[in-house]
Amino acid sequence: MKKTSTRLADGRELVYYDLRDDTVRDAADRRPLDRTVTTSEVRQDALLGDAVAIASHRQGRTYHPPADECPLCPSQGERLSEIPESSYDVVVFENRFPSLAGDSGRCEVVCFTSDHNASFADLTEEQARLVLDAWTDRTSELSVLPSVEQVFCFENRGAEIGVTLGHPHGQIYAYPFTTPRTALMLRSLAAHKDATGGENLFDAVLERELADRRVVLESEHWAAFVPYAAHWPYEVHLYPKRRVPDLLALDEEARSEFPKVYLELLRRFDRIFDGRDGGANSAGEPPTPYIAAWHQAPFGTLEEFEGVVREDFALHLELFTIRRTSGKLKFLAGSESGMNVFINDVPPERAAERLREVASS
Repeated sequence: MKKTSTRLADGRELVYYDLRDDTVRDAADRRPLDRTVTTSEVRQDALLGDAVAIASHRQGRTYHPPADECPLCPSQGERLSEIPESSYDVVVFENRFPSLAGDSGRCEVVCFTSDHNASFADLTEEQARLVLDAWTDRTSELSVLPSVEQVFCFENRGAEIGVTLGHPHGQIYAYPFTTPRTALMLRSLAAHKDATGGENLFDAVLERELADRRVVLESEHWAAFVPYAAHWPYEVHLYPKRRVPDLLALDEEARSEFPKVYLELLRRFDRIFDGRDGGANSAGEPPTPYIAAWHQAPFGTLEEFEGVVREDFALHLELFTIRRTSGKLKFLAGSESGMNVFINDVPPERAAERLREVASS
């Protein structure tokens, strides 16, 4: 992997990640951009203890542009985009409309490929490995910023999820706090460790899941399963079998095997509802919308979680769709949005069975 860091016309950082070591990236951003001005602010909810980002400047962000005006495609001639080069492998840049900025953290965009019509599932294993290396490098770079406590790499796919740009891309949020969801995990981890005299909860969960009938696929270094209490209609958790706290700690064996496993999972998601590789199904629906989310241990202090250290946390990826059946979405209505109590219409055992049925031949 070759890494080349540069700056866009408004001062934002942009980083190219290339497969070839002899690739030269020297194109300048020719757009007449003013410096980006953000109004991001993090506020605490006094009752729930949650952090809420207030970012009014995001109202003006780019919204479903036509393909020939996509800001994530490479620049071509006089059609200038966020990426000055005429092609790229993987590129990461500071979001022009960030939810978090300055002392409130940082937001980045990760473009998986220059092919506007592709998806992550269309990548080769070599390309997917490059994305993994980019996620790892950005985690390393962002974790040392004084305002950052947790790094979150994720992908939203599909208009149903709320994606405003169709180009295959993900994002990285660098939070100045430990996120509420991670804090819940850490509290459960601490309580289980105390109650069992030191047993690790993540290890116990993985052992239980591998012994049950919700396993979707398993390789030498990775395991994917539908969790016992899945919140979403089709939800898969992907764990490295050797517990590590973050992407930085993955060994080479797990890194090498990840692309094949992850691409297979994504391709199965595209076949859940239509039985074919990608494309629209018989009802005219687009490929399965999903969220793919990496959970990593915070880089800040864990003093409030008594007895827990970073190495107790287990890196894992959670992949889920809001589509519950062909033509129907799972909406977060009263119980979910009002009380955070999920109601899942698809039994996890049936979801796992379906994801095994659509395995590649």
